[in-house]
Amino acid sequence: MEQLDVRSPYVVDTRELGRRPGLSHPLTRTVPAPADLGTEVIAVAEGSDLQLDLLLESVVEGVLVSGTVHGEATGECVRCLDPVERSVDVRLQELFAYPDKSSAEDEDVLELQGDLLDLEPALRDAVVPSLPFQPVCTVDCPGLCSQCGARLADDPLHGHDDTDPRWAALRQLAASADDTTPTTDERPARPENPRS
Repeated sequence: MEQLDVRSPYVVDTRELGRRPGLSHPLTRTVPAPADLGTEVIAVAEGSDLQLDLLLESVVEGVLVSGTVHGEATGECVRCLDPVERSVDVRLQELFAYPDKSSAEDEDVLELQGDLLDLEPALRDAVVPSLPFQPVCTVDCPGLCSQCGARLADDPLHGHDDTDPRWAALRQLAASADDTTPTTDERPARPENPRS
């Protein structure tokens, strides 16, 4: 396990709790967002501010960290590629176990290193799943034209003559029939009524 750097903004010293269950300590901190905090289409920009409002509680198994994370995610609409901004406001709750209290089977359990805990993995676990899987600029965004890439929101009547090549022979036949159809009314004359 990599040694934690006490100078990191994500590393928190829990000595004040002294491994005495029931003690708690509030923690309010603004940290720069780590790299790759999101997906390819939307993420919290690296270095942008994340506001942490947390409570550290000493429990028998370790230190329970709970609270909220506030920030701003940016990305692009998956339909029209316009910029998208989303407010990040998520709950965080993570148990950091004492090394002697966790078992080898608990692979997903975060551990304290001495009196230090690293908030970065907990931030990722809280923030990334809260981001939209397919962000859109508006719920009814029509997107881009699949043929030419034009923004459909700018031109709602945009369209193309979608002709199926399998019908080409029939269209040619219809066109040639139109060319041979007389343009004037050449109906045969009605016979005169012999009774009149």
